[in-house]
Amino acid sequence: MSILITGATGLVGKALTEELLNSGKQVNYLTTSPNKIETKENYKGFLWNPSEGEIDVRCFHGVTTIVHLAGASIAERWTEEYKSIIVDSRIKTAQLLCSTLKNIDHTVAHFVSASAIGAYPSSKTIEYSENFEVYNSGFLGDVVKVWEDAADLFKELNIKVSKIRIGVVLSKKGGALEKLIQPIKMYIGAPLGDGEQWQSWIHLKDLARVFSYVVTHELEGIYNAVAPSPVTNKEMTKEAASVLNKPLFLPKVPAFMLKLLLGDMAAIVLESQKVSSNKIEQKGFDFKFKQVDVALQDLLK
Repeated sequence: MSILITGATGLVGKALTEELLNSGKQVNYLTTSPNKIETKENYKGFLWNPSEGEIDVRCFHGVTTIVHLAGASIAERWTEEYKSIIVDSRIKTAQLLCSTLKNIDHTVAHFVSASAIGAYPSSKTIEYSENFEVYNSGFLGDVVKVWEDAADLFKELNIKVSKIRIGVVLSKKGGALEKLIQPIKMYIGAPLGDGEQWQSWIHLKDLARVFSYVVTHELEGIYNAVAPSPVTNKEMTKEAASVLNKPLFLPKVPAFMLKLLLGDMAAIVLESQKVSSNKIEQKGFDFKFKQVDVALQDLLK
């Protein structure tokens, strides 16, 4: 099985590449930087320039599955200009892949796209499954809607489509956990807002395994990539402080202050999504990190 990955040099892409290579798969990847091109027996890089509609079509040679992870970080201030970058980096890249496949002979049978649990409306009472059809009415919901619509374009080419809605990714390097523990290490850690918002999280290793599982078992449709035990922001903060052996002295950070500091981007930390992992588990996937204390011990100790 040969896999083409976009966004392979990012946080999730690196973990997935390692997972796929360790399982004996051939990995091709696309990059905009000539300095990131490598050519090994089972790991080969190819150039593309989505803004100019350019791509090295050799990247598709022998490929059965595309995993689309490319996309600008949402952890930047959401100016109107940057909002366009967030959307375009996901949509134009998918459109370029699709339009190129339309015009060449290829062996691609499966398109697996990253997505996000920001698809679901903010709620402290609802547990969301993949069957919930109403998108979040905010910017994050808008992003996910057009992101997933772009993935569905591949169905017109008789290619199976999967969409992986990713939760809060916990990792040693970068991502949400790094931002969470910085104030805790400085003795100024505190829950955000009222601290009761649900955070559906996943360990980076399990996230890579979810993508690999969907690829290997050729699963189709939408899958939530979240651990089976979501926690509140307050619980996450307390557990991280406990693992780091640091106290939490400060009161909760008021929502209005976060909105002043972060603008619309405050939605990332204030919105609440309690998301179910049942569907991927019913397909036979077994999480290695099911409880947040075990995940944090692995990452922070």
